[in-house]
Amino acid sequence: MEEILLSARNIKKYFPIRRRTLSISSKQIVHAVNGVDFSLNKGETLGLVGESGCGKSTLGRVILRLIEPTSGEIFFQKRDIRRLKGRKLRDLRRDMQIIYQDPYGSLNPRIKVANILAEPLRIHDISTGSVTTDRVADLLRKVGMSPASMAHYPHEFSGGQRQRICIARALATNPKLIVCDEPVSALDVSIQAQVINLLKSLQNEFGLSYLFIAHDLMVIEHISDRVAIMYLGKIMEIGDNKEIYNNPKHPYTEALLSAVPIPSVHVKRNRIILEGEVPSPVNLPSGCLFHNRCPHAKKECSQIEPPLKKVSKGHFVACHLR
Repeated sequence: MEEILLSARNIKKYFPIRRRTLSISSKQIVHAVNGVDFSLNKGETLGLVGESGCGKSTLGRVILRLIEPTSGEIFFQKRDIRRLKGRKLRDLRRDMQIIYQDPYGSLNPRIKVANILAEPLRIHDISTGSVTTDRVADLLRKVGMSPASMAHYPHEFSGGQRQRICIARALATNPKLIVCDEPVSALDVSIQAQVINLLKSLQNEFGLSYLFIAHDLMVIEHISDRVAIMYLGKIMEIGDNKEIYNNPKHPYTEALLSAVPIPSVHVKRNRIILEGEVPSPVNLPSGCLFHNRCPHAKKECSQIEPPLKKVSKGHFVACHLR
């Protein structure tokens, strides 16, 4: 039986915005994450995919408590992490790390690599002195870089090398969960493959669990065990990797997969072109969030919000048509 490492229940994150018009102040709410449920097993990779602005990155940061959720429950190894404070929360940080999208912006350009990788070791009292130096050298080897890199600054490396340094930093505290927030989208395609293979290798070696956030469905297919499709702050469909790609149930999932290129001139895919614009997260539509763009929408779709229901083993979809 698989062991659940992380469980999220009805997670919501709203951001208030204020506008002033003719000296009248009005307050509105951005529904960034609007009731998300999912679980992540030990040693598993859950791919989270959707359009820009759907709330993927916000959800990843909420899970790590880098930003506080508006409501909902988050359990990590059966502990309610929303209740943790002070030292207990700091200790939790060792087990939950993040790799950011931009390897250029996530490393301090004024600090050498040795200090960048040693910092989490010092903060969490993991090692000191020569032990720290040895640990940093070992981390660099794990990500395919020379220990001599310790003496250099981030600007002296390529984008792929910088992202390897970011991965080494995430590994420094021996975490159990790593949120990968589009870790390859800023890299060249050839480098993307190297970094993805590195992440898979490290997962096998250390038993890591990944919440892997990305736009690229081909990347998600390659690295994920399960896939969650997100739209306007909610999960529309979630299931096993092969089930989602071979037997999508939600019209939004079908449209996304129809845009994935096929590496053959002899195979053609029916491209589904969605009409209309993505609704504003400030003024969400009633009923199904996708009904105004769905080619199969019925009257009830605009009136009743569909729950995330089971359609087969491990496969759930929020759609009245299923």
